[in-house]
Amino acid sequence: MNISHPLRDRRVIVIGAGVAGLTAAARLAHAGFDVLVFDQASAPGGKMRCVQSAAGPVDAGPTVLTMRSVFDQIFAECGARLEEHVTLLRQPVIARHFWPDGSQLDLHDTAEANAAAITAFAGARAAREFRRFDRRARQLFDAFDAPMMRAPAPSFRSLAAHVAGRPWLLPKLAPFTSLHGLLARSFSDPRLVQLFGRYATYVGGSPYHAPALLALIWRAESAGVWAVKGGMHRLARALEDLGRAHGARYHYDMPVKRITTSDGVVTGITLGDGTPVSADAIVFNGDPRALARGLMGRASDHIGRQTLRSARSLSAEVWAFAAEVTGPELSYHNVFFRTDPEPEFRALMQGKYIDDPTVYVCAMDRNGAAPRPALERFETIANAPPLPADGREEEAPSCPTRSFQTLARFGLRFSPTPDPTALTTPRGFAGLHPASAGSLYGQSPHGMTAALNRPQARTALGGLFLAGGGTHPGAGVPMAALSGQHAAAAIMQSPISTSRSPPTAMPGGMSTG
Repeated sequence: MNISHPLRDRRVIVIGAGVAGLTAAARLAHAGFDVLVFDQASAPGGKMRCVQSAAGPVDAGPTVLTMRSVFDQIFAECGARLEEHVTLLRQPVIARHFWPDGSQLDLHDTAEANAAAITAFAGARAAREFRRFDRRARQLFDAFDAPMMRAPAPSFRSLAAHVAGRPWLLPKLAPFTSLHGLLARSFSDPRLVQLFGRYATYVGGSPYHAPALLALIWRAESAGVWAVKGGMHRLARALEDLGRAHGARYHYDMPVKRITTSDGVVTGITLGDGTPVSADAIVFNGDPRALARGLMGRASDHIGRQTLRSARSLSAEVWAFAAEVTGPELSYHNVFFRTDPEPEFRALMQGKYIDDPTVYVCAMDRNGAAPRPALERFETIANAPPLPADGREEEAPSCPTRSFQTLARFGLRFSPTPDPTALTTPRGFAGLHPASAGSLYGQSPHGMTAALNRPQARTALGGLFLAGGGTHPGAGVPMAALSGQHAAAAIMQSPISTSRSPPTAMPGGMSTG
């Protein structure tokens, strides 16, 4: 049953068909709004994109689903079930980790299995240290899930009150301590410090600068990791189908030129070809820095101004390709570490590259769905700095040298070696996501209050709402979906003006009235 609402049948335009925009569109269409989605790309997904290969579509963005309950809730609230739209394959091995000294560690989706694996890897003391860290991460996640991640507009005051009411939480937070500092005190084995420090990169940060609170990311992953059969882009299609079932309409290869306003309230958009389309509300699912830089017109350039002052999060060099592989046995998720992580993160913070980075490898066809083919699909990721403010980037070293020669030192080789068309660099990401400077996670997560400095769903421009990884609650597939939920809820709760310009015609003769 659709939700009754005073703005039932009023129009909402969603700019951008990333996970957040798709989520907002589905929720609003189910609530009875007239929803139009526009995206400059040719398919839904945003950063959850795929590229074609000889073995079929290959993910070139996020590779797994965590915090599955977020998506179960989205589909349930739209009268559907997630498993009716996608096949999710739980991965009992969260990730396989390799070090240059030949050591190897699998992490699992249960604390007991992890303790046993760490005992075999580094001894009983390391296992005890892991159990303490695991409890801490769970406590942090449980304490901040509702008041931070799922709250539409958290504030320093509200979070301070939350912590004050739970005095045991303050030492768990380790305020003014970096994630690396917390881990160095928690683990005696430097390999485990390196491993759990890598979770800072999940939100585009360095463990040497990100707050200790980010230890909670381990809890989000250890609670369950699911591969999507066919690739993560299938989840984007499922969200699109969910919206279509309730009347949302999607228009691809249609860039938006500007947001139009009257008397401080949005009135619609102008498409790239000059066509005007009216609206009662707009959800902007793009980097909010694009608004602040005036890419959507002067009427909205006062929105997201803090993004112009904030440092950007990391970017990446991403290869997506099909090949035959030889070398160590791979799991679905694999991380090939360099010996010492500090020089790499020091270089990244200086906007530089390093010759032998840690490399992540997703072996898409090793998800447990079926026997793997000879020609497998792979995505490899090496962290990279975003573009500098002046737009000039250091000349990157040959990426086959950085990624594939690094992997070759572990004995991992691909045939054929992919050609440069399979590579996306920071400059490539900057082109895909305007005003992002190539950053994949929006603002930098460094600093104790970084999470509170992101733009939120509601804005100072009447009828304009924000969603996406650059807004609260931040980067990552479930976080982006939550931001879409926040934007949809804000629209449903807002006394938006019901006045609107006369209907206009879309290309192809479709009336937008």
